[in-house]
Order: sequence, then structure tokens, then C-alpha cells
Amino acid sequence: MSKTHAPVRPLALTMGEPAGVGGDITLKSWQRRGEGLPPFFAIDDPERLSALAEALKLNVPVREIEAPEEALTHFPEHLPVLRESLSATNTPGRPNSNNAKHVIRSIERAVTLTQSGDAAAVVTNPIAKDALYGAGFEFPGHTEFLAHLSGDKKPVMMLACDKLRVVLATVHVSIRDAAEHLNTATICDVARITHTALKRDFAIPAPIIAVAGLNPHAGEGGAMGREEIDIISPAIKRLRADGIDAQGPFPPDTMFTAKALPTYDAALCMYHDQGLIPLKTLDFERGVNATLGLDFVRTSPDHGTAFDIAGTGQASEESLMAALTMAANMSQARTQGTV
Repeated sequence: MSKTHAPVRPLALTMGEPAGVGGDITLKSWQRRGEGLPPFFAIDDPERLSALAEALKLNVPVREIEAPEEALTHFPEHLPVLRESLSATNTPGRPNSNNAKHVIRSIERAVTLTQSGDAAAVVTNPIAKDALYGAGFEFPGHTEFLAHLSGDKKPVMMLACDKLRVVLATVHVSIRDAAEHLNTATICDVARITHTALKRDFAIPAPIIAVAGLNPHAGEGGAMGREEIDIISPAIKRLRADGIDAQGPFPPDTMFTAKALPTYDAALCMYHDQGLIPLKTLDFERGVNATLGLDFVRTSPDHGTAFDIAGTGQASEESLMAALTMAANMSQARTQGTV
């Protein structure tokens, strides 16, 4: 993610929850545009961002634009903003449900503009789902909503930093449920989508996917559990028969060492914390959430709305900057690739 390729088209950055830190990190990221950040435009309320910049004493001149292509011209001197006016007063740290429809519309507009080719990719600021449900939002989160907008594709959540990419066979479920829900077909589905994305969006011609075991020592031949024998190894065998270089299952306590990390392009983990603990230990501030398997590129900072520090300027922009950089690189790889 450290290498940035400037897109021919600007990136579409969503509003996110306006009472959260999305505005803070949007403004702070634009201030650091001279560090090779790709051009982007925010789909947001220009007056909100201008007032926030003034409150935070940030020198960020906001420029309202009518179309995405204007962002390329104005980005060097102004933060380009495509207007999505809020309906109600916005107070940092206190979400207002009357603004929820605009948060949703910001996402929808970013996707539409990216699908039409006017924007290079979608980058989403964090949302607060509870604040959206009253406006008719019927999805567990960003990922499911974006899959719906993409035509009900089956998405895969990737978390990535410079040293590690992680995908998950099970996501937001308990450890008990993760073990019960784990099956060969799901592992194969996640691996196939990941394989395609690594080639198409990351320009890796022959990706290697390291598959983690579920149990200590990858089950130790069945002595510590049979999931590796009955579920995970059959999935790896099936994937290799299909021409996908899936390797493992590896003991989870050794596959994230400094020696092991360079030997593969993505780690397929069996449950949430198995993958996210090593990734966040390696690079907590610059972790990126990327949604694979959609008909457009989408990334996001790997953190939430942080209501407790919204509007204070304390929020780090590092993860958003990494998400913008990754989105530009993925978009260029997808545009130039042949997969």
C-alpha cells in the first residue's frame, strides 16, 4: 500500500456517519495530499466540512463541484465536494437519525458513479448502523449493502496492511458458531474469490493462499480436532485441483512469523480474531478493509465512528490514507489487467 498509482479518475469518498470521525479524517487526509495521495472527492455537505475545518483550525478550503471530473482540476488547491446536504443539525459524537438518509445516499451515489466509470473506486467512511435502521437500512453493515448494490454478489472481506492480507471463512460469529458453521464449500468459495481478486485487483499473476488450521497445531493429525482432516484439507485439495495454489492447513501460531509472511500472498483464516489479531499487531493504524468480489473496487479504513473523539481532531487519518491508496492501486490493476 505504500506505493501509490494516481488514478485517471478520482476516488469517491462517502460521508460516513456525520457525527463520527469521517469528516475529521477526510480533512486531515486532504491536508497530506502532497505525500502522494490519489485525488478524491467527498460526497458530503460542503457547509459541514467547512465548519468542521474551521472548528479544528485546519486550513482546508472546500470547493463544491458539480461532477467528479472537476475533482482532478481542483484537488491540488481545494477539497472537492459533491453536495449531499444534511437535513438536520449535526453535532460531533451525537448521531441524528434525521441525517441517516443522506448517509445512505452518499454510499449509493458513490457506487453509481463508480459503476458508471465517473469515479475510479468507492472509499467509505465509517457508519453507525443503529443510526441508519430508522431510515430503512436493512443490512448488517457496509459489506452486505454494497453487495446488494453490486447485484447481490457474494462478497469477501479482506483486511490488509503492507505486510499481510487476511480473508476469513467465518466473520462476525462466536467461536462456537464459527466451528459449527465451518465447511469445505465456504472455504472454497472464499479462496476462489480471493484468488481472482489477488490477480485482478492486486496484479499478482500466481497468488499463493495460505490456509490456516482451526485447532492448535492444525489439529496434530486429529489428536486436537478433526476439522483439518474432515473440512479444511478436502477444501485445499479441491482448490488445488482447480489450479489455485492453496497451501496448508498451517498451524495458526507459526504462519504469521516474520519468516512465514513473505511465503504467501493472503492468509485464509477460519475465524475473525485468528486473522485480525496478527494484522492489527503488525499495523494497527494503517489497516484497510477491502471488499472483494464486487463489480467495483471498495476500500475503507479499518476502524469505526469513534464518537468519543469526533470533532476533536484526535482521530488518525492514517487508515483512511491507506484505504485511498489501496483503492487507487486496485482500480489501476483492475483497469490494466486481463483477468
